[in-house]
Amino acid sequence: MPKKIKIPETEEGTILFNTDPVIIKNHYEMDYIHSYAQDSPFFIGLSKGVLLGSECKECGYKYATPRKHCMYCGKETAWFELPKTGKIHTWTTCYYGGEAFLKETPYNLILVEFDGVDTLFQSRLIGIKEDEIKIGMDVKAQFLRNSKFKATDVYFVPSY
Repeated sequence: MPKKIKIPETEEGTILFNTDPVIIKNHYEMDYIHSYAQDSPFFIGLSKGVLLGSECKECGYKYATPRKHCMYCGKETAWFELPKTGKIHTWTTCYYGGEAFLKETPYNLILVEFDGVDTLFQSRLIGIKEDEIKIGMDVKAQFLRNSKFKATDVYFVPSY
């Protein structure tokens, strides 16, 4: 008879707040060491209030995000400074998020279009009510005063 294998279990249960939809209490925490490797200039830029994108040296395709190689021709990219202003391409309101956003939930995520850039940049939009957000709205980048060297060091606000 084969030996029965089981995952160890604790006596703890899950706190259930609601069943339709299911709403539970969930705690998570983790420490780890992470290298940004070739994306390091992007995060250093954020710490200095600068948004950096990647441009293909061969075909000229411009990415609004860090990228070491072009996804079309495979050639190496170079850093370039993105504008601090753009337009909302699309957006969503998030009602459940990662640990970094728990205090802000619900929060708004936007995809930002920059003139002359071929891809979009995802970030938070703050300082505006959900029913006031419009596709095509002008937004501008803001940066945390004390950088945490995370993508959340930049966020966008309406640029009225």
